[in-house]
Amino acid sequence: MTITFVEFLNQIVQNPVILIIVGLILGVILVNGWTDAPNAIATCVSTRTLSPKKSIIMATIFNFLGVLVMTLISRAVAQTVYNMVDFGNVPRDALIALCAALFAIVIWAVAAWIFGIPTSESHALIAGISGAAIAIQGGIAGINGNEWIKVIYGLVLSTVMGFVFGYLITKLIEKICKNIERQKTIKFFKKTQIVGAASMAFMHGAQDGQKFMGVFMLCIFLANGYSNVTDFTIPIWLMILCSLIMSIGTSIGGYKIIKTVGMGMVKLETYQGAAADLAGASCLLVSSVLGLPVSTTHTKTTSIMGVGASKRLSCVNWSIVKEMTLAWILTFPSCGLLGFMATYVFIRIF
Repeated sequence: MTITFVEFLNQIVQNPVILIIVGLILGVILVNGWTDAPNAIATCVSTRTLSPKKSIIMATIFNFLGVLVMTLISRAVAQTVYNMVDFGNVPRDALIALCAALFAIVIWAVAAWIFGIPTSESHALIAGISGAAIAIQGGIAGINGNEWIKVIYGLVLSTVMGFVFGYLITKLIEKICKNIERQKTIKFFKKTQIVGAASMAFMHGAQDGQKFMGVFMLCIFLANGYSNVTDFTIPIWLMILCSLIMSIGTSIGGYKIIKTVGMGMVKLETYQGAAADLAGASCLLVSSVLGLPVSTTHTKTTSIMGVGASKRLSCVNWSIVKEMTLAWILTFPSCGLLGFMATYVFIRIF
C-alpha cells in the first residue's frame, strides 16, 4: 500500500489534522538533522580536516543522498519501526496518540540540544511511540515484541561493533603505517577522513530517514482509517521530502554536539578520526542491511571510544562518556514517560 503526492495534498485539504501531525513529524526530522547529523562530522572538524562550514555542507548533501538511495535499495528499517507498536483499532485515537508521541520527542530533542548532550533521536523516537502505544492500549499490548526486540539487538550490535571496529581499524592502520614517516601519511588520512565522514553522513540519512518515513506512513494510514496495514511502499516524493527536511536541519548545524563528541571525549589525530568514521559507517551499513534500527549517535561515539582505547584506556575522557551514557539510559524511560503522559493529555483535550 502507498499514497501518491496528489492524494496526500488532497487529504491535507480535506483533513487539517493530517497537516498538524505531518508538521510534527517534519519537525522531528528537522531536529534530528540538527542534533544527530553533527555526530557524523564531529571527528572531521575536531582534527581540522575540514572547517565546520564545509563539513556541514558535506553532511547536508550526503544525508540527502543517504535517505534517498538507501530507501530505494531497502526499506527494512522503516518496516521495523512501523510494525513495532500497535495503536489499536480506533484510527482517531491512534492518530492522537501518535501526535502526542511526536510532541514528546520534539521536547526531549530540543532540551538535549540546549545542553549540548548528544542523545539519540532514534531511541527517543522508539521510546516516544512505545509510551504512547502503551497509553492508548492500556498496557503492554501496545508493543509488538517480535519487532521491538530488534531495537535491543541494534543497541547491543552498535555498542559492541562500533567499539570493536574502531579499535581494530586503528590497530590495523598503525601496523600498516608503522615504518612510514607520520608526516607523509597526513595528506592521505585527511582524504580518507573526508570519505569516512561523508559515509557516516550518508548512513545517518539511510538509518534515521527510514525510521521517520515509517512513522510518516503510519500517520497517513491512520488518518485514512486504516489501522491494520502491515506492508507498504515508500513513495519517491516522501523520500525526497524527508531527505530535504533532514538536510535543512543539518545545515543549521550543532557545534555544541560536535565539540562534545569530536573534541571532548577523545583527542584524535587525523588517522584516528578516519578510523572512527570508517568504523561507524561500517557498523551502520551492517545494521541497515539487517533491518536493525540503531542510533547513529551511539554508533559514532562507541567507535571513537574504541579508537581511544586502542592506545590506552586513559586516552578516553570517561567523565564525558559517563554523562553521555547517562543521557542514553535516561532517553528510553524519559521519552517513554513523556509519550505516555502526553497521550493521556491529548486524548482528553482532543
